[in-house]
Amino acid sequence: MELLNPWPKYHKQNVSSHYCPGCGHGVVHRIIAELLEEMDLGKRALCVNPAGCAVLAYDYLDVDMIESSHGRGTAVATGVKRTRPDLFVFTYQGDGDLSAIGTAETIHSANRGENITVIFINNAVYGMTGGQMAPTTLLRQKTTTTPAGRDPKSDGYTLHITDLVANLPGVVYAERVAATTPAAIRKTKKAIRTAFQTQMDGLGYSIIEVLSACPTNWKLSPVESIEWIHTVLEKEFPLGVLTDKREKKA
Repeated sequence: MELLNPWPKYHKQNVSSHYCPGCGHGVVHRIIAELLEEMDLGKRALCVNPAGCAVLAYDYLDVDMIESSHGRGTAVATGVKRTRPDLFVFTYQGDGDLSAIGTAETIHSANRGENITVIFINNAVYGMTGGQMAPTTLLRQKTTTTPAGRDPKSDGYTLHITDLVANLPGVVYAERVAATTPAAIRKTKKAIRTAFQTQMDGLGYSIIEVLSACPTNWKLSPVESIEWIHTVLEKEFPLGVLTDKREKKA
């Protein structure tokens, strides 16, 4: 008897994950692959993947990919979408990529209301390069470059980039979710589905911020990392819809 294939159609099989145990990237990859299949988007989808831990997203998502320079994801996505409006274009970016070197590209693509979708993974550190302070690092949070904790006098304050762009008139839909419990993951999938549909309906820019664990750089176990998201990170970055202008744009 033929066994059912448990993997989504647009998730590459027989590829070993390079992500650390407890990392949220794999969960979000799975959600994206499921939605590309369920919404029949895979054959015309193009993902702009980043520098950072998710740089090898093309090993896991079986769709066309463009690897952008660090932080330039939304600029590349803008060019693709404007020249090929028939394609479904989304970026997949971490906090160091999107909210540090990519701040200008992020803000201006959002302000222009480009009809693209941005998946933003926030784990509050630079994950790939060793756990340095990122714009999203919390005050007093210890990292390899803030061993005594982030000090606002020398390091500035935590940047809430999604809240910032959510206030721009070009942004149609923005929501913050988490890749933690099964219930939270279901909400994450619903949010990304809404963002994908926003682009499909031609309404404009959408961004989904996903709070994701980084056990290796947080120096916590996977279970402790999930608890830290719930008890600490979600207080700084509350979950929920930040803006929804879909009815006005329709």
